[in-house]
Amino acid sequence: MTQPLFRFAPSPNGLLHLGHAYSALLNADLAKRFGGRLILRIEDIDITRCRPEYDAAIVRDLAWLGLRFEEPIRRQSQHFDDYRLLLRRLREAGLVYPCFATRKEIAQAVTAREAETGTSALRDPDGAPLYPRLCAGLDPAEAQARIEAGEPFALRLDMAKARAEAARIAPEGLAYARFDRDGNIARVPADPARWGDAVIMRKEIPTSYHLAVVHDDAAQGVTHVVRGRDLEPATDLHVLLQCLLRLPTPLYHHHDLIRDEEGEKLAKSRVSTPIAQLREEGADPAALRAMLGFEA
Repeated sequence: MTQPLFRFAPSPNGLLHLGHAYSALLNADLAKRFGGRLILRIEDIDITRCRPEYDAAIVRDLAWLGLRFEEPIRRQSQHFDDYRLLLRRLREAGLVYPCFATRKEIAQAVTAREAETGTSALRDPDGAPLYPRLCAGLDPAEAQARIEAGEPFALRLDMAKARAEAARIAPEGLAYARFDRDGNIARVPADPARWGDAVIMRKEIPTSYHLAVVHDDAAQGVTHVVRGRDLEPATDLHVLLQCLLRLPTPLYHHHDLIRDEEGEKLAKSRVSTPIAQLREEGADPAALRAMLGFEA
């Protein structure tokens, strides 16, 4: 039987906070409970926001918390060629199309359609309006000419075609296995259609979070994914990509989020108190672990 492999995968676009600490400690706790291994992956595909000093701070903060990870540490920015190969497979299968529309053009199209129909646009799980498929019908020759002319473009998954292909590959339907802390497993149906024609290659980066994470989980042999509940809806899209690319689907556990006094989830964008600051102020790592519900 394969030894379970867990991973903690932060992005170095800011300093870690207590929410990250909880997720990392939970990964370590479950890996120990299930007799598994634990690895660290630095998800630094966003070369416009990720910085080396945050990368170093992640390693330092996790060590201060008493966490140890296997070497080497995988950094996604070193594997863009791997993601390009996956994109080529999807393009050759006719499951993606280039999108040249700007955010402003998309917003204007959504507003115009809402005014025309008198109804609100459907929205994805993150609350954004579903992409109105502005570029879905472009003539392939025209699209290629625009690409060769250097016009920026993203690649979007053609959700209708992707679901049809997934139904052919997995006629029993898309689903994943959810596990709890006691090891109980339940089957969860996946509904990727609620994401619409999702971006799987960004204009400025030759991949996306969704594509990179499913590739790396497979490449590294990850069997158990433990992450925040805010990423639970994204699992539907990940399961679809895993099906289309014939990649294994790990077991998933989506934990509750650590929230502040106002009930908001901790986030780098909200400048939640970083672990580094707590350390500099003399916090005790054992006490912090205990406060989060783990062995001191």
